[in-house]
Amino acid sequence: MPDAGAALTVERLSVSFPGRSVLRDVSFSLGQGTFCGLIGSNGSGKTTLLRTILGFQTAQAGEVRIGGIAGPRGRASVGYVPQKILLDPDMPLRARDLVALGLDGNRFGLPLPSRARTQRVDAMLRAVDAAGFAEQRLGDLSGGQQQRVVIAHALIRQPRLLLLDEPLANLDVRAVADIVALLRRLTMEEHITVLVSAHDMNPLLSAMDQIVYLAEGRAASGPTDTVVRSEVLSALYGHHIDVIRVHGRVLVIAAGTADEIPVALARCPAHVSDIP
Repeated sequence: MPDAGAALTVERLSVSFPGRSVLRDVSFSLGQGTFCGLIGSNGSGKTTLLRTILGFQTAQAGEVRIGGIAGPRGRASVGYVPQKILLDPDMPLRARDLVALGLDGNRFGLPLPSRARTQRVDAMLRAVDAAGFAEQRLGDLSGGQQQRVVIAHALIRQPRLLLLDEPLANLDVRAVADIVALLRRLTMEEHITVLVSAHDMNPLLSAMDQIVYLAEGRAASGPTDTVVRSEVLSALYGHHIDVIRVHGRVLVIAAGTADEIPVALARCPAHVSDIP
């Protein structure tokens, strides 16, 4: 029976690679129209979790249900923005061309009629505030502009769930704020469920309805204020973790000697969400 109101259900999921357990008994659920941050340090299993949800990675145990449905039929309603987008700067591909590929780039058969196709592409470009550079070549766009176009590509087939793997990496501070605001607006206006992975939670704090925090192959999930607490993260990591809130940011650091804390803060000035 479909999960009532759940856009995504991950139930007791375990994934292993030869010689290494990556995810262990991970469970969480996201309601429709939820903005969720998938937070964890590099190597914590964020990409593996997204790939398993998408069906690209096989799980040793557990189940993923999308809209209450497991398997390929559920995944038909998922959009995906990968971590690395390889765009040849010399390729004469315009922003609107990439968005249009989202309509039938992976299908056989006849594409939509040209007029309907153009209208749909134009509507999606407007939805992500990319209409102003629709005719520009992808290689001429800034990182933030490219990210908007790729999000439009993922959304044009109207998915109910959108997965984004580190979409804020390599963007400047202004572009990060703009992309987070865009994703939050799409969540509210289109009632799309968004799961966005990041190693730093701070840019997402004002937008998140829920957080899934990965560490040591396990996950804690729920409202940010409930999950990002010393006792919860200490249980997750298996050793004491300090959570400090200062100037609207959250610092998550491994407790230890007085010398260890300044090193952690110096590694990521003013915001730390990786565990050294």
